[in-house]
Amino acid sequence: MLTMQVIPQVYQLTVRYNNIFLIVEDKLTLIDTGFRRNPAGMIDFIHSLGRSPEEINLIILTHNHVDHTGGLAEVRKLTKAQIAAPRIDFTLGKDVLPYPGGKFLGKVLQVPALSSIRNRLVIRAGEIDVLLDGGEVLPVMGGLLVILTPGHTAGSISLYSPLKKVLFVADALKKRHGVLSLPLKTATTDLNQAVASVEKMAKLDVETLCFGHGRPITEDAKGRLMSLLEKIKN
Repeated sequence: MLTMQVIPQVYQLTVRYNNIFLIVEDKLTLIDTGFRRNPAGMIDFIHSLGRSPEEINLIILTHNHVDHTGGLAEVRKLTKAQIAAPRIDFTLGKDVLPYPGGKFLGKVLQVPALSSIRNRLVIRAGEIDVLLDGGEVLPVMGGLLVILTPGHTAGSISLYSPLKKVLFVADALKKRHGVLSLPLKTATTDLNQAVASVEKMAKLDVETLCFGHGRPITEDAKGRLMSLLEKIKN
């Protein structure tokens, strides 16, 4: 596992190119949980800070993809944390999965012999304590604003701290070889929505961008967002 401090009290923990974010305050907050078995390194890191996984008070899931939710069951064994996640992604029902080709996948995976695969790919609404609609302010980092940023999935959320000027975008954006861009087309349900989500982000006063995959942007994040918006609108 690779670890880095993004800003004081905010750590990025990377396992198999998947990022989990740990926010260290009086209580601990997780943003996403990675794949199954990803949390093991995270637990060791929490202990290295002189803290305990039992202090995790809130787990925020940004969208219902297995590389962001797969470790949830393991974390829940260690903590009584509340689980918060976007309503849209977690209440689609059995007919649709929050992946490209979701209607086809939903139909195929209703076959009893394949139901176990479906259960590994998505988290059910019944496992979520707080369903988020966007606009909520969570009691983290002086107030963490939930912003609906669909595109990658219909219900993807980003999390914005006005106090720290940090924006956690999960997979609503990607950065590869230093270049900021829209989410990968083949892994995105609606690119038009993704563009509209960039417009929302570009209005924010952002100094730091944190992603679901890859290193954060810690310099000129606002300028990079504006440049991306100009590029995709022209």
